[in-house]
Amino acid sequence: MNTYGDNGNLLMLQYAAKKLGITCHTKIISLYEPFEENKYDLVFFGGGQDFEQMIISKDIQEKKEALTNYIENNGVMLAICGGYQLLGHYYVGANGEKIKGISALDHYTLSQANNRFIGEVVIYNEEFNETYYGFENHNGRTFLGKGERPLGKIIQGQGNNGEDQTEGVIYKNVFGSYFHGPILARNEHLAERLIRLAFQQRHGTELTLSIQQKS
Repeated sequence: MNTYGDNGNLLMLQYAAKKLGITCHTKIISLYEPFEENKYDLVFFGGGQDFEQMIISKDIQEKKEALTNYIENNGVMLAICGGYQLLGHYYVGANGEKIKGISALDHYTLSQANNRFIGEVVIYNEEFNETYYGFENHNGRTFLGKGERPLGKIIQGQGNNGEDQTEGVIYKNVFGSYFHGPILARNEHLAERLIRLAFQQRHGTELTLSIQQKS
């Protein structure tokens, strides 16, 4: 899924990795193809419209066990909008149909009647002391569950549901968000964080170089 140029996040990850002296190889996993959890250091799951989500929802059930294992074993993932929703229990589409997720994360998503959250978003992550900037355009209202914490608290915008002042999710090494744009093009420090986590998971050691040092 690639709504609003979300696949640009892959380009940004490659760019940031190169600045950190790391070679990054990308593979697209499409419909009917298995997800081999031990092959990948970092997974990107983009966003899509309801029609695409219904198709992906059916296919991803075949990948559910492998994806859940990847997540529970601290695999690094970035999931945007529809991808973020499908990692949870379900998403209720604009027509009221419940689109099944894989329940790897404990959130769920409801729809809104005749309304969307659209506009610039700014959030602050207290844990990392980082501010993230983005753009949201979604009908869904996501409510976090057990073991989940938000990617950030709302400074500007609506975020997950327009009620609890949260945006996105962090669970283990999974980062989810409604930020389109793509998110990493406006938040290089988040791209660096994902690469650092992936490197540490693969090699058991931390990167000593930073993007700022390499620039």
